[in-house]
Amino acid sequence: MPSTVRTPEVGEPLDPLPKEFAAFMRPELPGLMKEIRIEVTRAYPVYGRLLNGPNADAIRQGVEQALSAFVDRVAEPGKNSALRDELLRKFGRVEAYEGRELDTLQGAYRLGARIALRRAKAVGRQYNLSPTVILAFADALFAYVEELEAISREGYVEVQSRGSCEVSALRRQLLHLILAAPPLPQSTVSHLCEAAAWPLPAHVTLVALRSPAPDHLEAGLAADVLADLDIPQPHLLLPGELTPQRQAMLDTALAGAHAVAGLTVPLTQAADSIRWARRVLQLIDEGVVADAPLVRCEDHLVTLWLLSDPSLVSHLAARELAPLDGLPASRRDRLVETLRVHVSTRAPAEQVGEMLGVHAQTVRYRLRNLDARLGDRLADPDHRFALEAALRSLHLRDGDGV
Repeated sequence: MPSTVRTPEVGEPLDPLPKEFAAFMRPELPGLMKEIRIEVTRAYPVYGRLLNGPNADAIRQGVEQALSAFVDRVAEPGKNSALRDELLRKFGRVEAYEGRELDTLQGAYRLGARIALRRAKAVGRQYNLSPTVILAFADALFAYVEELEAISREGYVEVQSRGSCEVSALRRQLLHLILAAPPLPQSTVSHLCEAAAWPLPAHVTLVALRSPAPDHLEAGLAADVLADLDIPQPHLLLPGELTPQRQAMLDTALAGAHAVAGLTVPLTQAADSIRWARRVLQLIDEGVVADAPLVRCEDHLVTLWLLSDPSLVSHLAARELAPLDGLPASRRDRLVETLRVHVSTRAPAEQVGEMLGVHAQTVRYRLRNLDARLGDRLADPDHRFALEAALRSLHLRDGDGV
C-alpha cells in the first residue's frame, strides 16, 4: 500500500508519527546502536579504525545523539538538537581530514537507517502497529538521514574551504599551546586540534633540533608531525612513540642534520619531553654525550638526572669530600678517582687497579687512606650513595678528571 504520509522538510517535527511510537523505540536504542556499529564497521572498515582512534568518543557520542534525537523529536517535536548538529559537523570534518569523499559517510548513514527500519518493523509486529505507522516511520527516517547528511556536509565544506597556510598556522599555534605552562584545558586543545585537522594523540614524542633547521626538513615529515622551525630552538612533535618507521622518516627528513628525541610522554607532559631533549642537545655540545644523527634521551636518563643541577652536584661533592680538603691537589685527585671507581664498581683491588692503570697494592694503600678519612661516611648508606652520585656526576661533567 503506498504511503500517504508527506515527507517532512529538513528539521520539521515528525507530526505523522504518533508520540507513543517514541516510547516503543527508546528501549531499542542501546541494541540498535550496537547493531549499527557492527554492520557499519563490517561494510566500511575505515570506521572500525576511527572507533579505536582519538575521535572514538566523539563518534560514539555522535551516533548516540543521531539516534536519540530522532526519537526525542517524535516524542517532543521541536526539541533542540544543537549537540547532535555539532557532532555531525565533526563527522564531516573528520571525513575531510581523512581525505575521503562524503559518499562513504552517506553510505554509512543510509545503512544505519536500513538497520533502524528493520528494527522498527520488528517493534511494529511486537506491538501490532499498523502498516501506515511503519510507512510513516520509513518516510520520516529517510528524510532524517538527508538532514544528517546536510549537517555533516557543513563540517566537510568548512574544512575544505580552509587554505593550507591557515591550517599550518593553526598547527603551530597548537604546538605552542601544548607546550605552554601550565597546560591549557583539554577541551581548549581538543577544539584547536579539530580546527587544525590534527587528531589529538594520547602520547607524544618531542624532538629538539639545532638552529637553524635545514630548509628541506619540513618537506620530509609525515603529515601528522607538528613543527616549529623558524625559532631559536626549533622542535618537532611526533604523535605516539618513536617507532622504527618514525625513526626512518626522521632520518630521511634530517638528511645529515642532527637532532635529539625526547621521551615519549602523555600529551600533558610534552614540555618535559622537549626540555629533556634540549638538555641532551646541550650535553652533546659540551662533549658529555656522544653525537649522532638522532640521539635518544632514553639512552641517557642517568646522565640527565645526574647533571640536572650541576651547581647542586658541586655543593654535594664538596660536602661529602670535605675530609680530603687539606690534601695536596694531585694526591686528592688520585684518591677521589680511586674512590669513584671503587664505589661505582664494588670491584676488588685488582680490578680497580686495572681500570686505573696502577698496581693493586697502590689501590689498597689509597683505600686505607680513604677509609681513615671517610670511614664513617663510607659505612653509612646515605653518605655512600651521595658520594657515588656526586662522583659519577663530576666524572660525567669533567670527563676523565675531577
